[in-house]
Amino acid sequence: MTAPTLIFGWGNPSRGDDALGPALLDAVEALRDAHPEWGPVELLTDFQLQVEHALDLEGRDRVLFVDASAAPDDAPFRAAPILPAKDASFTSHALSPQGVMHVFTEIKRMPPPPCTLLAIAGEAFELGEPLSAAAQAHLDAALAWTKAWLAAE
Repeated sequence: MTAPTLIFGWGNPSRGDDALGPALLDAVEALRDAHPEWGPVELLTDFQLQVEHALDLEGRDRVLFVDASAAPDDAPFRAAPILPAKDASFTSHALSPQGVMHVFTEIKRMPPPPCTLLAIAGEAFELGEPLSAAAQAHLDAALAWTKAWLAAE
């Protein structure tokens, strides 16, 4: 059975704050058993979004895409609904969330489930570095938002 809620976090855990997406999923996983009100939630991580991930949207009621952001204006995070878009990522090996949604629409000939992008601000993306102190604080704020998002129906 497909869980109605999917949280998809991506990023490279070896590149400092680029690990914010997977780190948020780890935090949600650690809390999941204490929050049965969230209902079934699937957590999916990868290094980047790809065409195949369009199929992960099938049968969902809602999807939360989670990634690190290098934009200082996003601090501590930015969360907004997104729509399918055939953007420049459509022909690359790494898609945007909007591109994944567009692929879903093309393959399934139906609209994707409602999707939200959660961009968590980071500042240090160097290879071999841990999460920065600022990114950890932003992660904590994003986790509080995500808990409320999960509880809302």
